[in-house]
Amino acid sequence: MKRKVYSQLLEWKNRKDRKPLILNGARQVGKTWLLREFGKNEFESVAYFSCDRMAELKEVFAMDFDTTRIIRSLSALSGVDILPGKTLIIIDEIQQLPVAITSLKYFCEDAPAYHIAVAGSLLGVFLHEGFSFPVGKVDMIKVYPMVFDEFLEAHGKLQLLEVLRARDYDVINPLNGAFVEELRQYYFTGGMPAAVAAYVNGEGLNRVREIQKLILFAYSNDFSKHVEKQVAQRINMVWQNIPSQLAKENKRFVYGALKKGARASEFELAIEWLVNAGLVYKVDRVKQPLMPLKFYEDFSAFKLFLLDCGLLGAMTDTPAAAILVGDSIFKEYKGTFTELFVLQQLKAIDSIPVFYYSSSDSQVEIDFMAQCGVSVIPLEVKAEENLRAKSLHQFVDSHPGLTGMRFSMSGYRCQSWMENVPLYAAGIELAARCQL
Repeated sequence: MKRKVYSQLLEWKNRKDRKPLILNGARQVGKTWLLREFGKNEFESVAYFSCDRMAELKEVFAMDFDTTRIIRSLSALSGVDILPGKTLIIIDEIQQLPVAITSLKYFCEDAPAYHIAVAGSLLGVFLHEGFSFPVGKVDMIKVYPMVFDEFLEAHGKLQLLEVLRARDYDVINPLNGAFVEELRQYYFTGGMPAAVAAYVNGEGLNRVREIQKLILFAYSNDFSKHVEKQVAQRINMVWQNIPSQLAKENKRFVYGALKKGARASEFELAIEWLVNAGLVYKVDRVKQPLMPLKFYEDFSAFKLFLLDCGLLGAMTDTPAAAILVGDSIFKEYKGTFTELFVLQQLKAIDSIPVFYYSSSDSQVEIDFMAQCGVSVIPLEVKAEENLRAKSLHQFVDSHPGLTGMRFSMSGYRCQSWMENVPLYAAGIELAARCQL
């Protein structure tokens, strides 16, 4: 399967001021596969190490930070001649060996000719725990679940993909039915590479759902393995409660829905852990649609979304028929899957800060506010062809200079105050806007 983040790896490889690379992202989004595939395709050799399988690595990094000695030892362990510019050094599950992360500073300073890339499960959590992190001495790339156009490519729909990437809506609109059919399938599989691979290889719907359930089990298992019992319980409470929070008309996260009398102070650490682990997306409210949006962030009001629409279906036991047959996936569930789909495409465009807007009286709410280059774009998400956009119209009228964007099941159209973009083109359209 091809991943768009691969181009970022190529850019890193060829950069003159390249530093050691940290590949960050949730468990099972394909970090290890990406690095191994990248090494196989772009280097003469690969020296791969897994910190949870090779006890000898602890001795290699414990002695000192002499990079010449470390490289000699790694070469002996792997049986690979590690040569500058020709060998990719991969250190996986690096969270198991904190001193190895610290050593990246010395690779940056003393051995910049070598290509070294690291990854690990829950690395996002680990990087926030206050150990000796090599600030300014590493490059970082974030890996997300596969987005819709990556799914199209994996599914062999190359002609549809070519049309979509061209953004020629005179051609796209007549093909709406074909795109919607692919969108249903993406809603079911989501973007976890193992689930997508099983689906496109014809292993069946039950196998896809089994893989998704196993991923969810691994996530839940991490709660108890890596934090103390009380915090783990709170993490699990938040995690299990997210679908019901999203099913509300107003998707703002409410602590009282976790348990009677629940307070923010009880669950802030749990939410932070899930965000740092990459398992949920936290979308904060903004009070004003002004640049930069971060200046107007309201931390007291936010929405929480799971990282992947396929995992949401597995977590809620949504039947495959409800997603793949009929229109219930678009008409029911209060747009839960649809909003998550759009957000999933947005998050993969790492340069776009995403928030939501709600007026002080809660009369006007905008699903997402995206900061795209020097522009702020109010985004409304519609799960059907229903084109009523009262909140968006009212919001744009009261904020001259803004042009809204609505994602819906209807074809592309442009009006003075708003563009309607087909739902399946959300990621492609916003990525193009942010590259202008």
